[in-house]
Amino acid sequence: MKIRKARVDRRRRRFEIETYSGSTYAFPYAKADPPPTVRNPVVHAYPDPELGKEGVTYVLASGAEGSVHIDHFLEYNEDPATMRRFLVYKLSLLAREHCAESPLAMREIARRLGTSPAQIYRLIDPAQQRKSLDALVELLAALDCNVDVVVRPKAA
Repeated sequence: MKIRKARVDRRRRRFEIETYSGSTYAFPYAKADPPPTVRNPVVHAYPDPELGKEGVTYVLASGAEGSVHIDHFLEYNEDPATMRRFLVYKLSLLAREHCAESPLAMREIARRLGTSPAQIYRLIDPAQQRKSLDALVELLAALDCNVDVVVRPKAA
């Protein structure tokens, strides 16, 4: 996802971006590094071509520069697609861990799932994002793991 426009909202003390798909996201100054302050405000912010337009670079009055990647905007705004990616990543790491600790051979795990060992290796690869949560849950179940989903309110 690439950034089309970057704006600074001084009143609300945040950066705002618009993507080429038309989505808009905000990110507060307080989470930026270095953080803009009243005495050291943002002078200029732009989608940085050096970051492949996947980040915003800003310049403070002191001359200090900082960048905020689009992933930070998406995570802060809890974009559903990004949250799913994080969940798939975490489950992939857990599945890889349990595969390594399991006394079962990879062929036996594949037989239990009715698939190939190559598919199991794709499932436990955290860099591979094109996999379903169902497949990861089935893999963890084949590894004799209980998978519980816990939903709780956010901390205040």
